Amino acid sequence: MVAVRTPAVRETARVQAPGAPRAVLWALPPVAALALVFLYPLALVAWQSLTPDDGGHSLTPYTTVLAETSFREALGNTVLIALGATLGALLLGLALALVIAFVPFPGGKALSRFIDLFLAFPSFLITLALLFLYGTVGVANGLWTDATGAATGPLNFLHTPWGVLLAEVTYFTPFVMRPLLAAFSQVETGQLEAAASLGARPWRIVRTVILPEALPSLAAGGALVLVLCLNEFGIVLFTGAKDVVTLPMLVYTKAILDGDYTGACVVAVINIALSVALYALYRTVASRAAGARRGRRKGPRTAARSGGDPRRAGA
Repeated sequence: MVAVRTPAVRETARVQAPGAPRAVLWALPPVAALALVFLYPLALVAWQSLTPDDGGHSLTPYTTVLAETSFREALGNTVLIALGATLGALLLGLALALVIAFVPFPGGKALSRFIDLFLAFPSFLITLALLFLYGTVGVANGLWTDATGAATGPLNFLHTPWGVLLAEVTYFTPFVMRPLLAAFSQVETGQLEAAASLGARPWRIVRTVILPEALPSLAAGGALVLVLCLNEFGIVLFTGAKDVVTLPMLVYTKAILDGDYTGACVVAVINIALSVALYALYRTVASRAAGARRGRRKGPRTAARSGGDPRRAGA
């Protein structure tokens, strides 16, 4: 069948055609600003990473940095702390989100709103709060020395990898809770009441009814926290953990303390590559989570239109 372009269609095409160059002109200023503010400095970092101290351009700086023990240790610390903090934030965030969403208690709504405010806090503020509570001269150690007369308190873990891990779990848990609370708000109470009326215990209701709804959001929140933990600098710096060197800390050390700008750029480029890969993973998981939620919402409506027959609904 051959499509026939009527005069009205041709007139519409002529009217819409001049809009394309105009749209390009409108897009040029933000694209130019983005290139100047973000892409140009990033290109300079990548170019500097290919420039050895003896001149020229080669991959020698990469081979030198990759062969360094400090880089391998920083990469291992970064990955281990990021994975540990992500796992801790997922477990703690899931438990807290379940309590806030499904256990009625006074102040539950206010606590849910506070989570949105908590997301705006800087990371070093949480670290300072932990140092005030559990630091060497913090409140907990002060109470211990006052009660026992000891010279020092027993808590001295904030300057270790465990302290960094605790601070990151504390700070990033709300980043997991926020999407979980949004997902839990979509769970229909009728499903919970039906499961309870059939004799299902609370943990079975959580496992069979609530968790399937929460898994996509849990995966998206975990991927986001993993990206953020990989690039976290303030928490590691403010805890004062000298033995904990991550990739961002290694960039700071090479650039500011050692004056090795080429090596710092190499580590920065590697860190950026890891972040971009994890961000692509996060976007993939988030898009699949959104598709899964739309599919679950569409399923009951399709079944309702088909008279409740699962076979007619395509189940």
